[in-house]
Amino acid sequence: MPFTSRTILQSDFTLFPSDCPIVIDNGGSNFRIGWAGETNPRIVFRNIVQRPRHKATGETVTIVGDHDLALMKYFDCTRSSPRSAFDSNVVYQFEIMEYILDYGFERLGAEGSQIDHPVLITECVCNPVQSRSKMAELLFETYGVPSVAFGVDAAFSYKYNQQLGICDKDGLVVCPGFTTTHVIPECGGITRNEQRQVMAAKNLVSFCVKWTAFLENQGFIDLRAHWFVDGEPVYKACCRTNVGGFHVSDYLKQLLSLKYPHHMSRITWEKVEDLKMEHCFIAPEYASEARLFQKGGKEAEDKTRCWQLPWVPPPVEGLPSEEEIARKAAIKEKQGQRLREMAEAKRSSRINELENELQGLDFLLQQLGSVEEKDIASFLAETGYISKQEIESSRAKVTHSLRKTKGESKGEQVETEEKADPSAAEKYPLINVPDNMLTPEQFKEKKKQLFLKTTSEGRQRAKQKRFEEELERERQNQQDEEKRLENPELYLEQLRAKYQELSVKVEQRKRQRTNGNHTNGNHNFSGGVGRGERLNAAQKERMRLLTTAAFDRGKGEDTFGARDEDWQLYKLMSRDNDDDEEGPDADEVELTRISSRLQDIDPKFVSKAAELGLSQPVVEVPSFRPLTKEDFQIVFGVERFRCPEILFHPNLVGVDQVGLDEMAGVSIRRLPSRSHGLEERMTNSILLTGGSCLFPGMNERLVAGIRMIRPCGSPIRVVRAADPVLDAWRGAAVYAASSQFPGQTFSKADYYEKGEDWLRRYSLRYTL
Repeated sequence: MPFTSRTILQSDFTLFPSDCPIVIDNGGSNFRIGWAGETNPRIVFRNIVQRPRHKATGETVTIVGDHDLALMKYFDCTRSSPRSAFDSNVVYQFEIMEYILDYGFERLGAEGSQIDHPVLITECVCNPVQSRSKMAELLFETYGVPSVAFGVDAAFSYKYNQQLGICDKDGLVVCPGFTTTHVIPECGGITRNEQRQVMAAKNLVSFCVKWTAFLENQGFIDLRAHWFVDGEPVYKACCRTNVGGFHVSDYLKQLLSLKYPHHMSRITWEKVEDLKMEHCFIAPEYASEARLFQKGGKEAEDKTRCWQLPWVPPPVEGLPSEEEIARKAAIKEKQGQRLREMAEAKRSSRINELENELQGLDFLLQQLGSVEEKDIASFLAETGYISKQEIESSRAKVTHSLRKTKGESKGEQVETEEKADPSAAEKYPLINVPDNMLTPEQFKEKKKQLFLKTTSEGRQRAKQKRFEEELERERQNQQDEEKRLENPELYLEQLRAKYQELSVKVEQRKRQRTNGNHTNGNHNFSGGVGRGERLNAAQKERMRLLTTAAFDRGKGEDTFGARDEDWQLYKLMSRDNDDDEEGPDADEVELTRISSRLQDIDPKFVSKAAELGLSQPVVEVPSFRPLTKEDFQIVFGVERFRCPEILFHPNLVGVDQVGLDEMAGVSIRRLPSRSHGLEERMTNSILLTGGSCLFPGMNERLVAGIRMIRPCGSPIRVVRAADPVLDAWRGAAVYAASSQFPGQTFSKADYYEKGEDWLRRYSLRYTL
């Protein structure tokens, strides 16, 4: 079931007398605090602390326990992850522990920093003395607690369930917690033979305790495990494995993140915890269950669970109605009219700008005509132009842009340009003047006019050629269309014949470029050729020139370059007469045109390049299907039992330790009295407590595992606590409410008077 916290501020703190103890179950997962004698804790929250920064102010705040996701969007949590005060199951971060205790006492209703009530707080089995000492110092110094008692949560849970009649007086406590799992034997009464064995063990232990105290005072050892008899938990025989509910959740989170990487943001720790408690179970036999899911089938499908993520189906677009079509057409027409108006306004503005610029250039040319010859240079310098020709060139460009903007046709533009184009004598007046009649500045200007005239004539020729080619192409297309309309079948046959003829010509020319003008000995154009046969005419000419340059001077001194004629060789070699560098010839252009024409009018036509597979491969555009409901589903199959299996096989997550069933056998073998009757009483009352024992199938699996390591016929009974999560706190609350509880506490004066050595040997007596 999902975890629910209770952090409502209590208002009755002052109503309790000062001798009423406060009971704290300081678990690795949850922190529970309440009053002795009550059935449920008052405050329950996650035992974690987070310190993010506020995005607006940059202030660091402390968040204890659960956080509201709606409020966390205002904080930057990238540099602050949730932190716990525990290392495994031992408290070692007492700064974090102080934040947690502050929040717990404040929610309980305490005013101020002083707590005038005795405190019973739980700890792990065989807690190190350093952790116990720091916790006592924190409670005494920071909160002014009058007295403190430490007890083991699993022992309180066993005693509470023993009072409810669920377990016997002697038995084992199996406590799979958040980060660790413990097995603790509980011995209530023993036979006379067992008592003699225990007394012998006591004498041995008494000697060992004295010797150990001496060694501890000398600083040689640190004793962290104790065992007790006569109705007390036998800590000497307890067993621990560093695997718990945290590792189950972490393993499940890893498996789901690897299986669904595109939903990693949805797989949060809190959601994984809920999924673990809702869907996971313990398999009776792991190998057979895994084979069942490997084979598939209806049984495996029935055991599969599905988590549906939020998903909104895309809207289904039906056929629009006539009114909708008319409405969209009206909107489209309105938008088009608006765009046309904007384009017309922009065009009018552009025409006005060009007309103003043209008037300015005309006025400038008119002024330039009235300026004397000697003042032309200074006048042009003021206007920013270099010469009159530059002004006329700018005027021609502006005139061309103006006609183009007004929408004149190309023919009209050409005719207007031809009419407006001045003669060469007017445009370039220095070209026909002899050089000896020119000044140095005029000679430079003449060279510039020659270059401008040559360039302008070249552009005019290229422009005229493109215009003539376009007219010829239009005329030819018009003739072809007329022929096709007169006799379509004859036209198609003639077009195919012409295509075949041109294809042969182009293929022969390509073969000649590849093999040269000579074929090989067997007259096979497709056969292998040598280096000389692969050269074309231009390349052979270059080879001849190089050979002549190297050997025409004889064997004497190399005098190449001494004469001016030698340098003509480079001009011949660099001449652009290579056939491979030329563009496509007329036949190739015509072949391309006919091929395009055939593809338009003949659906059965396939070009030669397509037949030979020489055409460019068609790149298939990946088709993206719309996301469906199944794309937002997370399916649990083998993960349901694979993750909790680490409680019985920790080696699945790399922990080389024993599982729950083997821990019970190890704990029984460590008992000081190995009588058959005591072992049978132990296995006949095995209590499961702790949050990780809530998985379905835990009892049956533990019975089967212990039966494998016990003699045949041994009684084995595994029971679950009435409430595995809260029974530890309830047992501690019942214990603290008894009248003999004050005798089990120690005060601040005792702590400072007797020191840490006494605290090392301190142990709570659970049977009062």
